[in-house]
Amino acid sequence: MDKVSTDCPYPGCFFCVMKEGNPSKRRASVLKFFRELPSQDDDGQVLPISGLWNTAMAHPNDPEFIELGIFECMAALIWKGLKNRRWLSHDQNIYIPYYAAHIIGSYTMNMEEFAERAVHAGVIPPLVELLRGRLTWVEQRVAVRALGHLATYPSTFSAIANHGEVLELSIELAMSSLEIVYSHFYQYVDRRLSYHCDLLTRGMGGVEMESRKAEEWASQLQCWSLQLINCFAFKTEFLSVISKPEFLIKLPGMWGGLVNENSPAGIGLLRTICHNKMGRGPIASCPSIIESLCNIARSSDDWQYMAIDCLLWLIQDTSTCHKVVDKAVPALLDLSEVSTLGDHKNLGNTIINVLQECIQSQAASRNSISPRTKEQIEELLNSKQRLKWEKGMPKEDLHIKQAAALVVKLEGNSLFSSGNITGAASKYSEALSLCPLRSKKERVVLFSNRAQCHLLLQQPLAAITDATRALSLHNPVNRHAKSLWRRAQAYDMIGLAKESLLDAILFINECSQSNDPDLSLRQNKVPDYAERLVKKQMRSAWLFREAAIKHGGIQCEGDGGGIYGRESDDSEWETASESDIGNDGRDAMGDDDDDSEWNNEEEGKDSYDRASIKGVRTAQRNSRAKKVASYSLTLPDGANLNVHI
Repeated sequence: MDKVSTDCPYPGCFFCVMKEGNPSKRRASVLKFFRELPSQDDDGQVLPISGLWNTAMAHPNDPEFIELGIFECMAALIWKGLKNRRWLSHDQNIYIPYYAAHIIGSYTMNMEEFAERAVHAGVIPPLVELLRGRLTWVEQRVAVRALGHLATYPSTFSAIANHGEVLELSIELAMSSLEIVYSHFYQYVDRRLSYHCDLLTRGMGGVEMESRKAEEWASQLQCWSLQLINCFAFKTEFLSVISKPEFLIKLPGMWGGLVNENSPAGIGLLRTICHNKMGRGPIASCPSIIESLCNIARSSDDWQYMAIDCLLWLIQDTSTCHKVVDKAVPALLDLSEVSTLGDHKNLGNTIINVLQECIQSQAASRNSISPRTKEQIEELLNSKQRLKWEKGMPKEDLHIKQAAALVVKLEGNSLFSSGNITGAASKYSEALSLCPLRSKKERVVLFSNRAQCHLLLQQPLAAITDATRALSLHNPVNRHAKSLWRRAQAYDMIGLAKESLLDAILFINECSQSNDPDLSLRQNKVPDYAERLVKKQMRSAWLFREAAIKHGGIQCEGDGGGIYGRESDDSEWETASESDIGNDGRDAMGDDDDDSEWNNEEEGKDSYDRASIKGVRTAQRNSRAKKVASYSLTLPDGANLNVHI
């Protein structure tokens, strides 16, 4: 090889090779470098490997290194680290298996052709050994990432599946990953491996940053394991392994946390399983899963539509309908007026049609649904007929109905102000029966006001129903601030921390963008009551909470306890009525919209965004990200806690 630099002390230096101006010589030198590197024991090998890692991340679709043998080189380096512990512990070689597996994953995440080359190069066996935990959880993370990419492509999936232990190992890792990271790294600061800390923080250091990145990586380890399992779930022959009750019941709780919201995690895998008839049976046999699906469907989770899909498929399947219908129908009824959710156009009509078919099919089936469920569905179908009837009404008659509903609503407001909460709820119900169905804005207010009444009457389930109906009617969906806050409180009352947290975060975001002086954040400050609820739910929904309880990191399992200790005022955060007052008590009811919204011209503008599912998810993440970037919470011990942790 020609000498390309007179300053470099290392013969055959990779960085000097890359500066070679002659393309043919450069390729020949790179080819030689990849062939010889695994057999060399020189110091400083981690430097070119880290350079290759940067290149793979920046240019994952560049074929040059693929053609010159980078996969063979990385596979050989992983094997060397697994078999030669003396070499692994020398110099900085401990980093090399991590970088090698990461490079394989980066080059295979987009290009099926590259994945085929990787399989042919023999990368799967050493990656499987890392997946087993032969080194540490850090290497497991990048191994499962790379294997997940290889399993995505039809041409390389069989090569993954031929290693029968991959699926079992992934299931085990998905269930244990959070505990592994907590007990092996997070829990004891003084026992953290230095190379783990360096990889996590890119050498920036700092215990707080290490801990935050460890939580993010733990979430990725779990989510990437679920992604790999998801590839198997598309194949019927693997569903019997995946659909074991002890694994299925944990999936709703695997949500990635706020640090990894780009992954559908457990709900995504449930949706894939539920799409197959063989998978629906085991899911329908787990009541806790159905309950969780209903909660996710009635939440502001980015993956809400996946839970709705699952419920609809379970009801459409005659072999599972009778097992789930009584639990699923109330949740679907609350969502029956959603116009568009992601790429689901006319979702409300789809729900209505599925429930109508359910009634018809059950009439000819031995497995009848309960009278109450049947009555609820029939009420929904009657409202559909009512809407058709209203469309043919003269405008004058509609104005009369609108005026009558407005009068009753004002009576409800008066009763609420005087403390007659039960009477107010009754009036709002009466107003809803009078209000034209196409008057969506006013119905949002009525449902939201009645949800407030249910909160004060200690009826959280009814409050969730009404708040969800208000959020479903609102344009855009899930963006009505006061309904978000009321549902957040209702979910808190029944101990659903994640659902409460997501609603509270979106409530803060909506307040920051609102023109309503009662809601807008003053000087960009989070309202105290919202801050307290968010902190409380972040402790309860903390990714490591179960692991911390198991390993003694949390002294008390109650809502007031947490890794940050007990907050003295946890039990004192405002009640539904107190916390909803945004201007020193001037808006106790929270009657969101003024009476001008009854105007027909305003009603005629009711329309829902027709965005793609990607657009909806992006909008939700962006809005959450804006809030995350703007607000920081101070904990009792003085630590500064960002919402995304």
